Amino acid sequence: MAESAAALSASSDELVQRAPTSSLADQYRSVRAFSHRLCEPLSPEDYVVQSMPDASPTKWHLAHTTWFFETLVLLESSPDYKPFSSDFQYLFNSYYNSLGAQFPRPQRGMLSRPTVDEVHAYRAHVNAAMAEVFESGRMEEDAALSSVIEIGLHHEQQHQELLLTDLKHMLAQNPTYPVYREDVQTERQLCVPLHWQRWEEGLYSIGSDGDSFMYDNEGPRHRHFQQAFEISNRLIVAGEFIAFMRDGGYKRPELWLSEGWARVQEEAWTHPLYWAEQDGHWKQFTLSGLRDVNPIEPVCHISYFEADAFARWFGARLPTESEWETVAAVEPIHGNFVESDRLHPAAAEGVNGDMRQLYGDVWEWTQSAYSAYPGYQPVPGPLGEYNGKFMCGQFVLRGGSCATSQSHIRLTYRNFFPPTARWQFSGVRLARDV
Repeated sequence: MAESAAALSASSDELVQRAPTSSLADQYRSVRAFSHRLCEPLSPEDYVVQSMPDASPTKWHLAHTTWFFETLVLLESSPDYKPFSSDFQYLFNSYYNSLGAQFPRPQRGMLSRPTVDEVHAYRAHVNAAMAEVFESGRMEEDAALSSVIEIGLHHEQQHQELLLTDLKHMLAQNPTYPVYREDVQTERQLCVPLHWQRWEEGLYSIGSDGDSFMYDNEGPRHRHFQQAFEISNRLIVAGEFIAFMRDGGYKRPELWLSEGWARVQEEAWTHPLYWAEQDGHWKQFTLSGLRDVNPIEPVCHISYFEADAFARWFGARLPTESEWETVAAVEPIHGNFVESDRLHPAAAEGVNGDMRQLYGDVWEWTQSAYSAYPGYQPVPGPLGEYNGKFMCGQFVLRGGSCATSQSHIRLTYRNFFPPTARWQFSGVRLARDV
């Protein structure tokens, strides 16, 4: 194609900026532009590699998030809209069975075509059509249309986070430890002491009340009787996890759930993902390359099984998601998010004993299986496939990470992954019974 990917990205942003200044139009422009910003450090070769079946190439993320707006907004609401390519309906549908067949997920890295430039042209094409939707004023008369667009924006923010975690996994396969973006590191000499905060038993309400944006799996809001518990004031740090490793944590079957112990044996787990011991010192691969493990930064890239085994070794347990939400409900949403450009968990700061790091840094594993709240019903139509059908064999994580957008996270957000997942920025906070 004649235009480069960079030029197509710029023209795409210009097309969206022609939309009138309304809240949703501004959000659309901002979110779509941020996806392009995340790609600025990449070469064309970086866009196309798929390092494992659970990850997707950067190019696919850019195309799929565009497919969402084309399929669920433009083709549904704009009779004159002309699709960019009929092939894209198949290539970039993720898992929406009600919308047709999908190209196999494990083979996304085999798609050298469409090219990176063509994917950027696709984004520009859809952005231009979306600008017309915003200019038309139809959203003022169609609340359902506005709702789908809002879901699409949060959907793209989810994929921005996946883009970073998938990209990190891909770069980590390279023995030269390539740098995605230089990191501004801040060093702290002291670790904030771990304290326990007690919460008394009682009847608490959790879940979204629907007054602001939510995914369907965040509601209905409901009451939950909570036994008294204690929860740690901060995340577990790398130095504490190293102590677990030195005490034979990965060699002691009594600490592990059966399936977790089997995975330790099968895959020879001896440390968190991206760690390596060199000359007696622990190093870790980050998006800014290889660096020393900082013992006071939160440990991350650990599975549910590793988090659970560590908690048992420590004489504690993982919190339930209702315990986590009860605690987080009285705390402001602030922390180390993707907007900080750090792209790595940071050491805790603040007054000793205060709750910290509930938001940002790492997704916190809970012991709660991902299942429906009382009274849950999937939304009708294709979006009913967004969350509900995955309520099996997965565990809930809370709080967001250093790769999550602050404008995307909220108190009731329920992330979920299988217990073996390690490539996300996932870590651990402890709880214990009173």
